[in-house]
Amino acid sequence: MEKSNFNILIVGVGGQGVLLASEILSTVAMNAGLDVKKSEVHGMSQRGGVVSTHIKIAPKVYSPTIHQGQVDVLLSFEQAEALRAVNWLKKDGVVITSTTTLVPSIVTSTKGMNYPENAVELIKDRVERVIALEADKIAGELGNPRLVNTILLGVMSNYLPFEKKAWLETLKAKVKAKFVDINLKAFETGREIKLSTVDA
Repeated sequence: MEKSNFNILIVGVGGQGVLLASEILSTVAMNAGLDVKKSEVHGMSQRGGVVSTHIKIAPKVYSPTIHQGQVDVLLSFEQAEALRAVNWLKKDGVVITSTTTLVPSIVTSTKGMNYPENAVELIKDRVERVIALEADKIAGELGNPRLVNTILLGVMSNYLPFEKKAWLETLKAKVKAKFVDINLKAFETGREIKLSTVDA
């Protein structure tokens, strides 16, 4: 493992599977012998509120909170949430985001707050390494809309040094038995999506 210190920020809207994704990543890292600490922020409600998770991975982690500008990988389940969190990214960091549009309840209930129509383009104006994919569409094609988090984890696995086998074993342990096969397929599908294939 060439590098063993990673700061990951996962963002999305309640009900999308952000917390399960963070749990799977944390388990993979711990099984690799690294220390992991995470800090979760939940929105106003379980579904519809903003959810974010800071995950720090290192041989020894002393604080669960990542400082702004120190995120290696920003993983987003929703494009506007990716834009909102992009300031947390390092200069050479990577953004992986679904192009999903889910307007959080805080936007619809707050006067003067608007949803950005071109979030992905705005991110690309500020960040060199951006992978934007239609994760909802891919999940639908695989037969289950709840596969978005596994697809995104598959994409992210290309940018972390953990063995593919470790990811697959963790998925088998964390996912209900009847959904294991489809989740493994979703992970493999995501893993095939890299910066080069997106830009091609």
